[in-house]
Amino acid sequence: MLSLNFLGTCLIVVLIPGTGVIYTISTGLTAGKRASVCAALGCTAGIIPHLLASTLGLSALLHTSALGFEALKYAGAAYLLYLAYATWRDRSAFAMNDTPVVSTARSLIVRGVLLNILNPKLTLFFLAFLPQFVTPGSTAPAVQMLVLSSVFMAMTFAVFVLYGLLANVFRRAVIESPRVQNWLRRSFAAAFAGLGLNLAFAQR
Repeated sequence: MLSLNFLGTCLIVVLIPGTGVIYTISTGLTAGKRASVCAALGCTAGIIPHLLASTLGLSALLHTSALGFEALKYAGAAYLLYLAYATWRDRSAFAMNDTPVVSTARSLIVRGVLLNILNPKLTLFFLAFLPQFVTPGSTAPAVQMLVLSSVFMAMTFAVFVLYGLLANVFRRAVIESPRVQNWLRRSFAAAFAGLGLNLAFAQR
């Protein structure tokens, strides 16, 4: 069950930049270390519904329900495009000083949860991914799925926190360069927009 193959695959999946990574990095840059940990926590918590859906078999229903999949997909795409618009318009977000931007832990966590919970591809991914590592003939496959899910979530949180802390290290370079501030603002806005469009046109 918990093989090197599983752990290695999980690590590769978690390391690949996606919405959660981009959100955590941008938070680490603009709001500091503690905020990046909250962002990582929110993104990790946003995985829980998808993991539960996979474990309980609900993702199979989502896969067969075109309407349900499309509704969740477009909701997620709309939210990402909203983040792109907000990031592009908010010139103060990356205009930082020595004091990190103050954001409530709750707002950071909620935003991270929404980023992942509105992505139907995660549910389908776990439906195809986790069962491969369940011991054939196991008398408690659901328990094994939950164990595998917990390990994946722990790795996700650890890697996202690392991304956020590394981003915070580069705060000084951002603080001292208005040009870098503008470049980052536009880059993150474009990244959110690109991910939103990719999700909108994604096929099941």
